[in-house]
Amino acid sequence: MVEDITLRMTTLRDLDGTVHHIPQGEIKMVSNLSKKYARVNLNIGVAYNSNLEQVIEVINRTGNELANDPLFKDSVITPPRFLRVDDFADSAIVVKILGDTQPLKQWDVTGELRKRLKTAFDKEGIEIPFPQLVVHQAKN
Repeated sequence: MVEDITLRMTTLRDLDGTVHHIPQGEIKMVSNLSKKYARVNLNIGVAYNSNLEQVIEVINRTGNELANDPLFKDSVITPPRFLRVDDFADSAIVVKILGDTQPLKQWDVTGELRKRLKTAFDKEGIEIPFPQLVVHQAKN
């Protein structure tokens, strides 16, 4: 977060609370996390034997429930939704979820979405896999 801008220096505070003083001549690139909106940008892996239509339905339902929750509705602009299958990883099908939030609320909303997705996936029998190794024994 920008705390101060002068002719000689910009003062920033990071997410850990550390204050950074940067001379204007050293600034090469500026990123703004608090202009107009922020974004939930979440990749999550599901097991290869998952029914993708069910996964999509659970993600979208969970995102809508979060967006309508009185504790989060003021933070969510666009409910988090399934965007695409992002990768066929070693142990999971990775899906991408996107949604828009108020500036600086993306971390709170994403954390709550992760929690709710874990609960919903458990209830629906959707596995979030961990790396596994399958060993095949050769027959003599």
